[in-house]
Amino acid sequence: MDGRSSQPPTAPFRPVTPDRADTRSRVVEVLRRGPTTLDELVNELGLTRTAVRLQLAVLERDGSVERRGVRRGRTKPAHVYQLTGAAEQRLSRAYIPVLTQLLHVLSDRLSSAEFDAVMRDVGRELLSEHPRPRGALKARAEAASALLNELGGLTDVSEEGPDFIIRSHGCPLAAAAVHHPETCNAMESLVSEFVGSTVRQRCDRTDRPRCRFQIAGDDSSSAA
Repeated sequence: MDGRSSQPPTAPFRPVTPDRADTRSRVVEVLRRGPTTLDELVNELGLTRTAVRLQLAVLERDGSVERRGVRRGRTKPAHVYQLTGAAEQRLSRAYIPVLTQLLHVLSDRLSSAEFDAVMRDVGRELLSEHPRPRGALKARAEAASALLNELGGLTDVSEEGPDFIIRSHGCPLAAAAVHHPETCNAMESLVSEFVGSTVRQRCDRTDRPRCRFQIAGDDSSSAA
């Protein structure tokens, strides 16, 4: 031995970088203030052009950010980025409390029958510009399941005798449905209108609300 102490190998230096999700949220925060160029984002966030460009590419791919024209830059025109309308809606936390309070007010001012009729109309009107599925009832039930998933549910379809059952692992309208079962009736009307068959909601509104819609299988005809 030469008398020197044995030292463990030194790990290569790796600079600490912000978490990607955190970086993305910071990019979104700046874009919420208004349309912005890449260089403006870099200066505002103190990040590299590569890091910001990567997050913009992900946000564009997800439909959260879009390019809207160009702005004069230092050497050449620069793309202007802004949040899409869909992204602005997803960021809002106002919808649930406003909807819930609206239902409270309506339930106080209308009779039970009137309130239920209004909610069922709401369910039907949600489909005013949505094409109806065609084919056998099973295919229409699966299309209704996909529609509910688009609205924030996580559903699947099963068969029970002649009927089809749409079950949701949770409820996208839980905050309203717990206190106002008429909310489930609105979705019942939506599913019934969509599949063109009789539907009965059998939703669970206990501790963890879950949707359940029973589609009558006595209608074996295809939707026109």
